[in-house]
This record gives sequence, C-alpha cells and structure tokens, in this order.
Amino acid sequence: MESVWSIVRLSLLVGGVGTLAVLPVAFLLAYALARGRFPGRTLLDALIHLPLVVPPVVTGWVLLIAFAPAGPIGGPLERWFGVTLLFRWTGAALAAAVMALPLAVRAIRLSLESVDRRLEDAARTLGAGRWRTFRTITLPLCWPGVLAGATLAFARALGEFGATITFVSNVPGETETLPLAIYAALQRPGGEDLVWRLAAISVAISLVALLASEWLARRAGRGVHVL
Repeated sequence: MESVWSIVRLSLLVGGVGTLAVLPVAFLLAYALARGRFPGRTLLDALIHLPLVVPPVVTGWVLLIAFAPAGPIGGPLERWFGVTLLFRWTGAALAAAVMALPLAVRAIRLSLESVDRRLEDAARTLGAGRWRTFRTITLPLCWPGVLAGATLAFARALGEFGATITFVSNVPGETETLPLAIYAALQRPGGEDLVWRLAAISVAISLVALLASEWLARRAGRGVHVL
C-alpha cells in the first residue's frame, strides 16, 4: 500500500507543479485572445488548442526532440545550467503542463470575455490607470474563472499518459504517475487488484477536481454582470 501512496504523491506533485507552471502562461495567452486584436490571432488560438486534437504521443515526441540533450532547448539547459528533464519528474510536469494548457486557456478566456467592460470603462473615467483597473476590476471579476481553469488543468494533468510516457518514459519512483502505474500494472499477471485501487483513487481525485471546476465556473458566470 505504501507504493500506492508514493504513486499518488508523485502524481499530485507532477499535477500541482504542472498547473502552477502553466497558469501564468495560460492567463497571458487567454488575455491576448480575449482582449487583443492582432494579425495571427486565429493561428495562435489554433496552436494553443493543438494538443487537444493531435495524438498525445506526437506532443511527447515534439517535447523529446526539443528537450533532448542535443535538442534546441535541452542542449542549452544541460550545458549552461546542468538541467535535464528526461526521465525526471520535472519532465513529466512539463508534459502535463503542455497538455493542460488548452483547457486552462479556454476557461480563463471565457471568464475574461464575460467581464462587463462597462465597469472597466467607468473606472477609467474616474481616473484609474490601466494597471489599477486590471488589478481592482478585471482580475477580481475573472478570478473564479482563473481558479476553474487551474482546477481543470490539474485534473487534466493527473490523467496525462501519452505525452508523458513518450517524453520521459515510465521510471518507477520518478515519472510513474497514476496513469503510467495503471498501464504498467495491466501488463503484469495478477496486477488487477493494484489497477482497481489506482483507478479508484484516480477517478475520485479527478471527480473532485471537475466538480470544483464546474462550481467555480458557475460562480464566475453569476458574478461578472453587475451593471
């Protein structure tokens, strides 16, 4: 049973770090898509959502090429900082973050688009600058949507399999998250009991995260139209 909880702890660590890493990027991208008007906006939107439609192994393969020791990103990381993501839990967190990005961007973007722009305009007419308006009006109103996006991203990160196993493989104690552990147990004779335990834990955690995301999304929808 101790091995089961070590897998759960690793999964929560990978999912949590992946979510925290992706959230600032997701917010900036969502803000650009919700408020920006620039050439290539449609293409950017398509690229962000690409991990949802291509096979996850393709995403993992791209990460492997980019972050391998001879890759365009992995090479400088290893030479200059001595950092490698291959076969490490940090690599699993990166794969989870990439796969969770589209869901986080979509939830945050919908929340930003629901904010009543008249409140922002009123704050501007009263002398508030752009940053103060964002900090006191926009961010508080869209915050439930940000939390919903983070919760949804966390749930997606917990279930990530294809990109993770392609990018960092299945290393027990290092990259073996819940989906990878379930897959490995299925390959072993007599592993059905472990599969049942891991699957039940995975479903329970994901269900709680999805219910929390839905509650936050509904709260965001109720709270943004004030005038």
